[in-house]
Amino acid sequence: MYSLRRWSVRHARFMEALYNTVNPAILVTLRGITKVFGTKLDKPITAAEAGLKGLLFDCQMCGSCALSKTGMSCPMNCPKTIRNGPCGGVRPNGMCEVKPDMKCVWVDAWDGASRMKNSDAIKSIEFAVDHRDKGRSTWLKLAREGETVNDKEATNA
Repeated sequence: MYSLRRWSVRHARFMEALYNTVNPAILVTLRGITKVFGTKLDKPITAAEAGLKGLLFDCQMCGSCALSKTGMSCPMNCPKTIRNGPCGGVRPNGMCEVKPDMKCVWVDAWDGASRMKNSDAIKSIEFAVDHRDKGRSTWLKLAREGETVNDKEATNA
């Protein structure tokens, strides 16, 4: 898992392009599914997201995904779960102070972000994770938020 997570960071530009290509289709599909089925398919959709993102990014399913901003390095893999940059305990060789055999998640994040077209996205401040969303699908959350925005736009038209 760890080696695939590191691969995703090294290939962050490819992963970003893949994300930008596939994400709109996923969200449109999920909007349609949630309109027809409501919440009945939330568990299998969440399981699919957890499986895919877990494999590629060692995703912790925090419910507030920041991969597209953090160079495809999940900040929740930080033993201290620091969301907006390294803790200051990064060893001189770039390894984590808590897990010396693991590269600091934020060293990887900056490396991955530098490879991405939208490299400045890492500079945006992320809000603290709402732990009530842990284990929930970010894809479904985004699809439902988009549905709400689209419904409001249709009402105002």
